[in-house]
Amino acid sequence: MKALLTALMLASLAACGVETATTAATVAEMKRREMEQAKKNMDMAKQKIEQATQLQMQRAGQTEEKSKD
Repeated sequence: MKALLTALMLASLAACGVETATTAATVAEMKRREMEQAKKNMDMAKQKIEQATQLQMQRAGQTEEKSKD
């Protein structure tokens, strides 16, 4: 009887460990996806800033050329 109770307790504790590990893996995957999305957002923001900077420089160059005329 003691052996049966011990086996049941061990099985229930093992199940808790599996559930905890699964939850941790799920959370880690969600964080990984969040990080990937944040990196994509940052890359897009950098591209937009670079495009805006280039456009400003082109406009400044055009204005300078017009003022020389």
